[in-house]
Amino acid sequence: MVETAIADHGLIGDLHTTALISTDGSVDWFCCPRFDSPSVFGALLDDQRGGHFRVRPAGQAYHSKQMYFPDSTALITRFFTESGVGEVVDFMPPLGPVATDNHRLVRMLRCVRGRMSFEVEVAPRFDYGRAAHRTQVTEHGAVFASDALTLTLHAVRDSDDAKLARIEVRDGDVRVSVDLVAGQLRGLLLESAADGPPREIPVARFQALFDETVGYWRSWLARSTYSGRWREIVERSAITLKLMTYAPTGGLVAAPTLGLPEQVGGERNWDYRYTWIRDASFSVYALLGLGFTEEAAQFATWLGDRVRDHAAGESGPLNIMYRVDGTSDLQEEVLEHWSGYRGSRPVRVGNGAAGQLQLDIYGEALDSVYFADQAGLRVSHQGWTAVREVLDWVAGNWDQPDEGIWETRGGRQPFTYGRLMSWVALDRGIRLATAHGRPAALEGWTRERDAIYDQIMLRGWNPERRAFVQHYHTDVLDSALLRMPTVGFISPRDPQWLSTLDAMDTELVTDSLVYRYDPAASPDGLRGSEGTFSLCTFAYVDALTRAGRTGDARNAFEKMLTYANHLGLYSEEIALTGEQIGNFPQAFTHLALIDSAITLNAALDAAQHRSRAN
Repeated sequence: MVETAIADHGLIGDLHTTALISTDGSVDWFCCPRFDSPSVFGALLDDQRGGHFRVRPAGQAYHSKQMYFPDSTALITRFFTESGVGEVVDFMPPLGPVATDNHRLVRMLRCVRGRMSFEVEVAPRFDYGRAAHRTQVTEHGAVFASDALTLTLHAVRDSDDAKLARIEVRDGDVRVSVDLVAGQLRGLLLESAADGPPREIPVARFQALFDETVGYWRSWLARSTYSGRWREIVERSAITLKLMTYAPTGGLVAAPTLGLPEQVGGERNWDYRYTWIRDASFSVYALLGLGFTEEAAQFATWLGDRVRDHAAGESGPLNIMYRVDGTSDLQEEVLEHWSGYRGSRPVRVGNGAAGQLQLDIYGEALDSVYFADQAGLRVSHQGWTAVREVLDWVAGNWDQPDEGIWETRGGRQPFTYGRLMSWVALDRGIRLATAHGRPAALEGWTRERDAIYDQIMLRGWNPERRAFVQHYHTDVLDSALLRMPTVGFISPRDPQWLSTLDAMDTELVTDSLVYRYDPAASPDGLRGSEGTFSLCTFAYVDALTRAGRTGDARNAFEKMLTYANHLGLYSEEIALTGEQIGNFPQAFTHLALIDSAITLNAALDAAQHRSRAN
């Protein structure tokens, strides 16, 4: 069986973990009890050995459509058949800031018109399909038990119900058939670490769980201050980012998946279920831009904890990524028994890039601290002590090769972007210390900041290309440098920047989609190619806007919206065919979408105001 396309999935979650549900009603990805825990359902990466929790009409042809219940994370998959219309409503009741092994995945089965027989198959494969399990069926459900994790399946029905369901066990999997007529609602609740055996859940309690979950998300979204264009897609991006944030620590995972390929059939398949300093730092801009100050403050606390936990070494006072609980054991291994998405192997768990030196993370972190300070989230004394430690290290260590933002495995280079963001780190530290009278090595920080500026203008600028280039030993362009005007290093209308933007238009942009760089011209230590990088496309929109090309920016933004899936979700990349590839959904893409929408909307509003004034 061919795996369902990456984009043919919706995301639900409880703020500790998430599940991906396909347009034909199958839970194809679910890790429990956390984002970075082993999978229980992994059909997305191996339909035969990965496991699934499937709901679909029985015994007849159907087609399906999928939508979110408005302003919520409740996902509705609708089935259309000759005998009627039915739907499955999937959600996970949100959890609070205390880590727990207890999670609930709710599946409501409803017949909307006519009649419908639902076929349900629960086929868990614990520990990425490596651990055996035992299955026990009871009057009110079933228990799936492995050595490390137990899942309990509860039936949803009223005690005086006529018998609407039939159940059987086959090779440790449970199959249920449910016959419903218009207006009837039944369902199943899958619970990890339950406090007792399977139980009968009344339909009224089931509906209350739905109402409570929807109410939570609508209450959260009501805090958004965004009222500009593209509000629906911006708010869906915000909800998606919230879903991918681990409530106990505030850590934002780069994506809830692993192993989804940057090139179908290729080896660029990574585990993204961790918190990158870079991605989480960018979240501060997006969250504050939408009015979510509580989440931004939580990240600032998370960042300070990481600096205090990690003594400065070769890679500096910060790792580039962490587990959601703040630990840093991300040893990479290969799941040899899994076939991978459409044969894309190896399937990796853990991330071997965790030990890389990436100088840019310090600029992103300090820029977010500065931005938060501007919004009224002041740095505490303990926080400033951590900031000073970071900046003292950056001042003494910026002038060395690193692996760069794209985590290449082809060796260290003097990447221009790493230098740029080191400049940002020192510049923001100087501004913070000056504004608040904080103790700091200002003379040294200023000297090193200015030295970085001079070096980039001398060595990062390539006169032959008339552009800033990826690193000092190449003439290759790099779309990471689209952030140069955004961070204030250069004016967005400086001739050198406009020339760089023109060069990128020619070399990295195709139908408004943007490649990170050309791996053929700048070998990165990996075989194969990749698609356009969705983050870079939204960064391109931002750069065009700041350069005064608002017409081009709006056109690029609107085109990019056509590449979203049916729910407004984006993976990491877009293939030549327009297909979404890479891990899904990707936080960085949704963060960049929000940022570019805010920037472009403000520019369009300003243009309208000028037009009316004239």
